[in-house]
Amino acid sequence: MSDTRDTLQQQPPEPPEATAAGAAPHKDFVIPADAVILVPVRNVVLFPGIVLPLGVGRAASVAAAQEAARNQRPIGVLLQRNPETDEPAATDLYEIGTVANILRYVTARDGAHHLIVQGEQRFRVVELLSGYPFLVARIERIAEAQAGGTEIEAQMHRLKASALEGLRLLPDAPPELVGTIEQITAPGQLADFVAGFMDNKAPEKQGILETLELLPRLQKVQAMLAHRLEVLRLSQHIGEQTRESLAGRQREFMLREQLKAIQKELGESEEGDAELEELGKAIAAAGMPEEVERQAKKELGRLRGMQSGATEYSMVRSYLDCLVELPWSKTSAAAIDIAQARRILDEDHYGLPKIKRRILEFLAVRKLNPAGRSPILCFVGPPGVGKTSLGQSIARATGRKFARISLGGTHDEAEIRGHRRTYVGALPGNIIQAIRKAGTRDCVLMLDEMDKLGAGGFHGDPSSALLEVLDPEQNSSFRDNYLGVPFDLSQVLFIATANVLETIPGPLLDRMEVIQLSGYTEQEKLAIAQRYLVRRQLEANGLKPEQCTLTEAALRGLIHDYTRESGVRNLERQIGGVFRHAAMRIAEGAAQQVTVEDGDLAAVLGPARYESDLAQRTSLPGVSTGLAWTPVGGDILFIEASRVPGSGRLIITGQLGEVMKESVQAALTLVKANLQGLGVGGEFNLDKSDIHVHVPAGAVPKDGPSAGVAIYLALASLLAGRPVRSDTAMTGEISLRGLVLPVGGIKEKVIAAARAGIKTVLLPARNRRDLEEIPEEVRKQLRFVWLERVDQAVSEAIEGLLQPADLPA
Repeated sequence: MSDTRDTLQQQPPEPPEATAAGAAPHKDFVIPADAVILVPVRNVVLFPGIVLPLGVGRAASVAAAQEAARNQRPIGVLLQRNPETDEPAATDLYEIGTVANILRYVTARDGAHHLIVQGEQRFRVVELLSGYPFLVARIERIAEAQAGGTEIEAQMHRLKASALEGLRLLPDAPPELVGTIEQITAPGQLADFVAGFMDNKAPEKQGILETLELLPRLQKVQAMLAHRLEVLRLSQHIGEQTRESLAGRQREFMLREQLKAIQKELGESEEGDAELEELGKAIAAAGMPEEVERQAKKELGRLRGMQSGATEYSMVRSYLDCLVELPWSKTSAAAIDIAQARRILDEDHYGLPKIKRRILEFLAVRKLNPAGRSPILCFVGPPGVGKTSLGQSIARATGRKFARISLGGTHDEAEIRGHRRTYVGALPGNIIQAIRKAGTRDCVLMLDEMDKLGAGGFHGDPSSALLEVLDPEQNSSFRDNYLGVPFDLSQVLFIATANVLETIPGPLLDRMEVIQLSGYTEQEKLAIAQRYLVRRQLEANGLKPEQCTLTEAALRGLIHDYTRESGVRNLERQIGGVFRHAAMRIAEGAAQQVTVEDGDLAAVLGPARYESDLAQRTSLPGVSTGLAWTPVGGDILFIEASRVPGSGRLIITGQLGEVMKESVQAALTLVKANLQGLGVGGEFNLDKSDIHVHVPAGAVPKDGPSAGVAIYLALASLLAGRPVRSDTAMTGEISLRGLVLPVGGIKEKVIAAARAGIKTVLLPARNRRDLEEIPEEVRKQLRFVWLERVDQAVSEAIEGLLQPADLPA
């Protein structure tokens, strides 16, 4: 409802000071008595008794207004149906309009023409008359209906009360309007007055203008006014609430809150903006379980009631984005083809026949029983042997997406289970984030560096959190703290990797099937380099195969002289260094094609980094070569013993662990018991000598029982004064009875011996079962001696020293 009323008294209009720009000179027109000059208007409805300003701009309308003002004739104000029509015809105009008197005609300085008119009476167009430069129509004036009765009186009373209430709700309503409404006694005049000052659309007002009967007209106006009253009441109510809740905030923000609340109460706006609508559609299309979808819709409802600049808005929005992007029902697994899987494994990996067979068995079970709970594989082996690439090959073979999580250094349970949504910056756990990134609920998820999980503390124990993830009985309803709803992990194919098993907690290890990957032999490394590494490094350094050639002898030189590892990671780096040198020569124009021979390696990579020093290190009595197992594969271990004058002390250095120190003491005791068999005369007195046992690389901690035989031979060689064979290495635990006990890591130790140039390996007889695990190529390079007692080791490793059979039983 408008809050102003024009109180101009009807007076003769002032004649225009000039004609419209470009208008023809003045000419008198003869207009019949029952006809009026029509002025079509856009989006304006004039009611009888209402004073309104009108702006005229079309040439015909300007001419019509000037003619009417000059001759003091009334005009017919008629609404056109389409506001965009510039030259309306009879069909473009409504039939009923209002006869109006021109109270004032004003021409502005910019040439615009304005009329102030007052509605007089309704009329109906009978016919349009031609021959005029403006619209002229013969009309039928419609007299105001006269009716009475209690119903009309009641409707009038109700309408007047509603109008007065609306004026009270308006913040700046002029007081004279209240008096004007109270003085109106005619029901038709009241209806027209109220309708004229309401801010409804023009077609709605035209409908009231065309309602000639009083009772229907009063009812229509009352209905329109009731709707506006409801808006005003809600506006006042919301204004009071927002003033209390938003005290001290800027006025603009308060107005936005009021508008938003009004739209929400009346349902006049769409449910949220386009962005939230898209989010709602995404929730419906995400395929969420019923519980999850209910939670998402609840959070979306909260989001609609928040300001976009609020801190909590971004938190809720991030949460909903996470729910929508998770693959609740999306899968990617194709039908498992065992033949294709075998081909992919052979393409990606050289050798590893037992590992490949176990993977194919695993895939075969998944093919025959897709819904079954297959074991979780854990690849254990030194770095660079292909644990991660095996997981990628499994993903290729099964047609699944591949994702990887590095667990090294993880010390917070929240990194597995997620953070609770109680603060800004909370995120889901790494498991959910990896699945979200993969985009499918049945991806291959590799849990890398399982053995390097951080220890539990006040942040919780991450290994305990992984128990639920890796347990097929529980992971179908895994509940991340951030999500707060269950997510099914039963379709995810988990594969773990580790370098060692000792640091993996027992309950966690119990949930996985361990597959050991040992180091590669020199021949296997050569084949891997020729099939994979050379091609990969050529591409990485921008070279073509015909531009650079690395001979087989050069590759063997890289393997033997520049690397000492179980895997091939450093070998690939060295190959990359050779190709970078070749790329520089080609880029400089010094050569078009580069061939690298074995003799060129020193000029490219520098002197050989590793060389066989066994003969030099073991040429003296008191030095033996042992075999050791490390997290990065097998290695050789030198044991050095020396005797100096003293008081019979045993000195142990080399940062040895408690178990290895006990092995030294046991070996010394066993040697003392067999001095005669070692050819030591009776005049030899250990009480006047100190024995010093040292294991080089003193900065590296060493421990374990498997060095017992090597320590015994080093002490026996020292006291007998005879050196241990330089091409012989040994491993095994000893007892005080002289027995050689079995040890672990035989495969890795034997491969390390072959890599170091050893010819004879002494092993415990009870480890003969591990011979099948050793690659055939390595078995052909070595001679194996199986030991039951330490006297056999003495006769095999120390030349010219035969042991009698009088060791303590």
